[in-house]
Amino acid sequence: QVQLVESGGGLVQAGGSLRLSCAASGRISSITMGWFRQAPGKERECVAVIDWSGGRTYYQDSVKGRFTISRDNVRNTVHLQMNSLKPEDTANYYCAGPRRAFYYTSEGSDYAFWGQGTQVTVSS
Repeated sequence: QVQLVESGGGLVQAGGSLRLSCAASGRISSITMGWFRQAPGKERECVAVIDWSGGRTYYQDSVKGRFTISRDNVRNTVHLQMNSLKPEDTANYYCAGPRRAFYYTSEGSDYAFWGQGTQVTVSS
């Protein structure tokens, strides 16, 4: 079972940037990877997804043009570059991967492997 560890969260002022990283304990070259977030009192939501080759990406409408997801299948890492951060981006951010290989999905219920999360706080 692949274990995922996120890093890069922190406190930043509105308009600032953060780069989240996710390190996998095993090979992830055949699976889609996603970033999800959950704010207190809110449901978990998918922020961005990248397919196994990096050729397809999905972004939630609220982050389009501000966030960029990328992956390095040699280093088994996934990144989320977050620019022009807003207070409403404040949440715990999770890296995740589905159990099925070569399956492109943004549905959280399809994801089986989750990291412990990294907190992002954006002050106004």
